[in-house]
Amino acid sequence: MDLQIRKASLADLDRLMEIFEEARRFMCRTGNPNQWINGYPQRELIQKEIEDAHCYVCVTKEGKTVATFCFIQGPDPTYAHIEEGEWKDDSPYYVIHRLASDGSCHGIGKLCIDWCFSQWPCLRVDTHADNRVMQNLVQSMGFVYCGIIYVSNGTPRLAYQKLA
Repeated sequence: MDLQIRKASLADLDRLMEIFEEARRFMCRTGNPNQWINGYPQRELIQKEIEDAHCYVCVTKEGKTVATFCFIQGPDPTYAHIEEGEWKDDSPYYVIHRLASDGSCHGIGKLCIDWCFSQWPCLRVDTHADNRVMQNLVQSMGFVYCGIIYVSNGTPRLAYQKLA
């Protein structure tokens, strides 16, 4: 796969919102209709992620943006409390949030996670209990289930960690 990963710019914002819309449709088709509801992630959130330099895009050699994710240095406040388990390690970590693709390229999730792991040796991620696609992806890439965390709106998420 000949894709480039780069930081997103405000010029990418409209395309990113299209990708998130397609990702919401994909999640509904694959049995996960409740994770990204009520327009989440909102344009304002993604704009802030871009301005804070946390948002990345995957771009084809032709220049088409096909995926996005946020790669944020911890600590993440929603990860401070974990139930029914524990984190495998307390060393500094990065979090992968809002991984989304337009569906046009196979293997995007693996590409993005590999890139993140090449940047930092300790990663954390969380996902909705209905998001079997993401659960299968992270488990296939060496993430270990650690327990349940609660995101800012109070809903539970399955939490995973990967160490070098």
